[in-house]
Amino acid sequence: MNWNKYIRQIHRWLSIAFTVTVIANFVAMGLGAPPAWVVYSPLVPLFLLLFTGLYMFVLPYAAKWRSAQNTGG
Repeated sequence: MNWNKYIRQIHRWLSIAFTVTVIANFVAMGLGAPPAWVVYSPLVPLFLLLFTGLYMFVLPYAAKWRSAQNTGG
């Protein structure tokens, strides 16, 4: 099972969800004072994007660390 593939795909879909919620937020603000759930709705995908992005950021460093451990250096 290749977790990296699934994390990248989840990250892509989360970015689409985040973009849609931000656009909906701007549309709602243009129509008047939006409800609180509309204002805070982009935060859920944003935090999930943070975690998946940090995971993908650390992958190359973890691979170097693992290969250095395996070679003994």
